[in-house]
Amino acid sequence: MQEHLADESIPLLTIGFSPAEALAPLAEHLGLRGPVLTDPDRVVYRLLGLGRAPVWQVYSPGTLLFYAGKRLRGRTLHKPVEDTRQLGGDALVVDGVVVRIWRPSTPDDRADPARIATAARRAAPG
Repeated sequence: MQEHLADESIPLLTIGFSPAEALAPLAEHLGLRGPVLTDPDRVVYRLLGLGRAPVWQVYSPGTLLFYAGKRLRGRTLHKPVEDTRQLGGDALVVDGVVVRIWRPSTPDDRADPARIATAARRAAPG
């Protein structure tokens, strides 16, 4: 899911696997432009080859230390409502054809929106 592209003329479609009632507030909070669709069966994720990270990759020692530190400082930790192992990703589609996919290697390894916008301008017909 990508929030912002540098070029407002690039159409943006966001697809999540959460129920629509959860995606709508998230889209508003993130300021997402364009349609936000729900794909609870993750059909699009599978078609694009966007997988889930192994447990050890998501809950690395650094992540566990981060949350332990929060807990030690008195913060309440809430159970995640999402699939924390879903890596997500970004795809560039031109005229219905996927021309580029950015697959993250970790949950926080997302493509830079400016890089996606540059690729979209280069791939645009005409």
